[in-house]
Amino acid sequence: MKVAYIMSRFPNLTETFVLNEIVALERQDVTTSVYPLIKTRQRLVHTEAVRIAERAHYHPFLSLCILFANAYFLFAQPRKYFGVLLEVLRGTWGSVNFFIGTIGIFPKAVRFAYEMAGEGVTHVHAHFANHPAVAALIIHRLTGIPFSFTGHGHDVHIERRMLDKKCAAAAFAVMISRYNKELVLSDFPHIRADKIHVLYSGVDTRKFSPPERRESSEVVSILCVGSLIEVKGHLYLVKACRLLKERGVRFVCNLVGSGADRSCIESEIRSAELEDHFVLHGALTNQGVVKRLHTTDVMVQPSVWTKRGSREGIPVSLIEGMASGLPVVASELSGIPELVVNGETGFLVPPRDEVALADALEKLINDPGVRRQFGDAGRRRVRESFDLDQNASKLIDLIRDVSFATKTRPCEDSPTRGGVS
Repeated sequence: MKVAYIMSRFPNLTETFVLNEIVALERQDVTTSVYPLIKTRQRLVHTEAVRIAERAHYHPFLSLCILFANAYFLFAQPRKYFGVLLEVLRGTWGSVNFFIGTIGIFPKAVRFAYEMAGEGVTHVHAHFANHPAVAALIIHRLTGIPFSFTGHGHDVHIERRMLDKKCAAAAFAVMISRYNKELVLSDFPHIRADKIHVLYSGVDTRKFSPPERRESSEVVSILCVGSLIEVKGHLYLVKACRLLKERGVRFVCNLVGSGADRSCIESEIRSAELEDHFVLHGALTNQGVVKRLHTTDVMVQPSVWTKRGSREGIPVSLIEGMASGLPVVASELSGIPELVVNGETGFLVPPRDEVALADALEKLINDPGVRRQFGDAGRRRVRESFDLDQNASKLIDLIRDVSFATKTRPCEDSPTRGGVS
């Protein structure tokens, strides 16, 4: 097998689930290649991403080699070329962002198809059901290489345009929660349910594990890891911490992440006179997050619905916290209850309810025994259902089944490759 990955951006500090999956496949002797739609330039890059970024297939939106690939398919397979162009333009019509984005990525996706056919790629997997899945569909139509995609959060919750057509064309689709699968099937009941598989995003339970000894302190440490954006619900965490302070609870809350809402969050902290109770660390690499987890007592993720309807899938930071033996407090939202078992591995609270959030945090802060009990149960939960290597093996099995079916298909039904050498 040679699996090509398509994603919106690479490297992306916040999308560790994509990086982790690629690394896990390579650990299990699967050859991978990476085709990002956009090359990002970030100050911080995960150590594991550096090696992969060095061999990634980066292209601008237009270049001579992109024009050459488009000319190749235009003259070699004009019906396929214009057919898929019309298909994706019709499919994305009605959404300005999706339609304009598809026009932008089409020439590059055609170049990807040219390179993948020449490379001998046997399967394409896209992360996110929007533009990356459209690119995978274009490649499939031009080359016959089978594809699949993973649906995460906003790409499934907000914009489901053309999702049924992508599911129909894909060898299979992956959703990161049962919630997502049920949402898709409720909107598109004609999609075959057995074509959509639930595979949780996993974490490396060797890297994210409890420290040999967690230092105890009178001041309990709370940790929230996530981009500083509306969907993460930081403002409600600040409000909950104001209530904790009023109740005389001793704590310090650490925020890890960067984002557009940082100044707003800082302003809210100042207004609540909580400067002595909050530390904003900015973005950290995986190694930095591990260090913070080892000095933390309670993990929190106060996710919310946004006005646009965006919400979390299952936050990887919560999985990492539970793998590290931490009790968690999280919003009862989307797929989160599939990870957090209320009253067993942590507490689930209603979104946007700072009182319930403060009450749950206070219970854990005041009871070290319950923290240990929940933390142990949470690690067991992650090892059972959210282990990176186990879930990567399941994905490999799905891809292998597709490869086997393609090889055993009668010749007259076999897809025609682009003929690129």
